[in-house]
Amino acid sequence: MMPFAGGIDANPNATLLFSIAAAAIYALALELSPRLARSAAKTLAVGLLAVLAVMQGGPLLLVAALGLSAAGDAFLSRDGEKAFLGGLASFLAAHVAYIALFLKAGGGVGLLAADPWRGAIALAMAAFVIVMLAALWRRVGPALRVPIAVYVAAILAMGISALTTSYFWVIAGAVLFMASDGLLAAERFLLAAISPHRVWMRYAVWVLYYVAQLAITLGFLLS
Repeated sequence: MMPFAGGIDANPNATLLFSIAAAAIYALALELSPRLARSAAKTLAVGLLAVLAVMQGGPLLLVAALGLSAAGDAFLSRDGEKAFLGGLASFLAAHVAYIALFLKAGGGVGLLAADPWRGAIALAMAAFVIVMLAALWRRVGPALRVPIAVYVAAILAMGISALTTSYFWVIAGAVLFMASDGLLAAERFLLAAISPHRVWMRYAVWVLYYVAQLAITLGFLLS
């Protein structure tokens, strides 16, 4: 059963399937050296979700967030500090778009106090990013500390703003997004270069990230 009307041949359903296929192809090529085909698969996975959002008349902020995320994926599919900083900037902009989207769709930050479970998750998110930032601060160079601190603040704001919405899949997506970023930071900066955990963490980062973007997208388009 497809999520959108018209069956598997309908453009929205076909676009969703192509997005999932691109995500799977990138997962299969994840351990290969950077190359154009691998970069294309990674970029298309979320880029096609942006196309799907346009097809279904989704919010412009959702389209912008997905498009910026796809640009970030393109940067992070390459090696080097410049590519990393380009990806960081793209995802920072994506999180700003998500924050604006969630706050616009949500019922206000007062919900965090009104609903204890929302407040509890918000506190857990805050504790998570504080621990993550403290660990990273000792391990990254001075040039990266401010950009990473700004990014960590943005992803916390994204997670908390998602808690103001009534969309379960959006909240779940935000939590998975934060978990993916936490694993990515640990894999990139905290693990030893020869750690055996690097392989499974890379796969976990990608799966959590893609499912997060998919959950947020469908949370808005199917609500």
